[in-house]
Amino acid sequence: MSYQSPISPGRSWYEDTAGPRPEYPSLDGDRTCDVVIIGGGFTGLSAATHLAKAGVDVVLIEAHRFGDGASGRNGGQLGSGQRAGPEEMEKEYGFTRAKALFDLAEEAKAHLLEFASTNGIEIDFRPGHMNVTHKKRELSDFVDYADAAERFGYPHIRIMDRAETAQKVGSDHYVGGVYDSGTGHIHPLKLVVGTARVAREAGAQLFENTRATAITTNGGKVVVTTPTGTVTAQKGFVALNAYGGDLEPTSAAHIMPIGSFIGATVDLGADSPVLSGGESVSDSRFVVRYFRRVKSGELLFGGREIYAVNDPKDIHIHIRRQISEIYPHLKDVEITHGWGGYVGITLPRKPFVREVMPNVISAGGYSGHGVMLSNFVGKLYAETVAGNRDRLKLIEDLKIPPFPGGRRWRAPLLFLALNWYALRDRL
Repeated sequence: MSYQSPISPGRSWYEDTAGPRPEYPSLDGDRTCDVVIIGGGFTGLSAATHLAKAGVDVVLIEAHRFGDGASGRNGGQLGSGQRAGPEEMEKEYGFTRAKALFDLAEEAKAHLLEFASTNGIEIDFRPGHMNVTHKKRELSDFVDYADAAERFGYPHIRIMDRAETAQKVGSDHYVGGVYDSGTGHIHPLKLVVGTARVAREAGAQLFENTRATAITTNGGKVVVTTPTGTVTAQKGFVALNAYGGDLEPTSAAHIMPIGSFIGATVDLGADSPVLSGGESVSDSRFVVRYFRRVKSGELLFGGREIYAVNDPKDIHIHIRRQISEIYPHLKDVEITHGWGGYVGITLPRKPFVREVMPNVISAGGYSGHGVMLSNFVGKLYAETVAGNRDRLKLIEDLKIPPFPGGRRWRAPLLFLALNWYALRDRL
């Protein structure tokens, strides 16, 4: 039987196309090191890589396999700037700070592509992205977004009218949007596998199938407990995002996991009008739909709905229905893969980075914008360990309130809110 993630439903298209996926040992016994990292996704593996390359003795533990969480199962879209648009960030933080955050995110994008190229990681990058809307009243928001991007010195955004949008998307479902030629999309699991390889080669000690059951500070030391041993370090980094559970309460209060589901179709063929230019798409719904054509011709289509998924085959039904709303001619298209996972969000949809206990920093809540940001936050954490916290502080100082309702009520409240917004999306 082929391997499937024990924490997320369905086997992904990425798992069947990523190539060899090396296994790493479980922790056996006690270890000491300079830095202990909990979480083997983009953030943790990036931090481990940069720390190890700087000569830091680092131990990373992951409860399952590297890539079982959102880093190996997401939509693969990079985006531009922060998750919140430049016009929104400027309104809240003023031009200077908003521009610094935008530039930081753009550096994150460039770093990801350079890191992959330098280290021989084939991530199947395809350029081009479109943000689109099915509501005429939202077109002015795109104009505001494009104007702000120009003020921020980002020249790659332009407005698309209805005709161009229909031609590029391959559907007349949308009334317009913006085209971003300065970004694109990747194969995320290939990046996970490659980053783990680079981290190991740099000297990081990597352990899979090793769950952290507690993290404490004792006499100035950080102690992480697992069922098979402890790791004692000078510093700790919690990089669990949506999969933190109750391990660390401050992160849990600020980062909420929500379900995200994707389906992959058969190859649509070279003559298909669907995204014939190879760009990725996200729409303006609050419950975002995001989709792209990969190099081999398949359509990968995601919708951030919280379905009651009792069987991975249920995902196929929901995804096919959403595809057919945009592409009616694909109402009977074969769905070869249907999978899901959890994305970590914060209330204002901005990343959460905090020192949650002495010498322990936690990071997550990328809110669907984590492919480039999470990798870069790992690098910024390594910079912090080396003594330069200035750039990480740009993110640490963002205003991220906790979710209302506490641990008991926040999930039901979010479920009601998402369903309300899903209803609004249809109006």
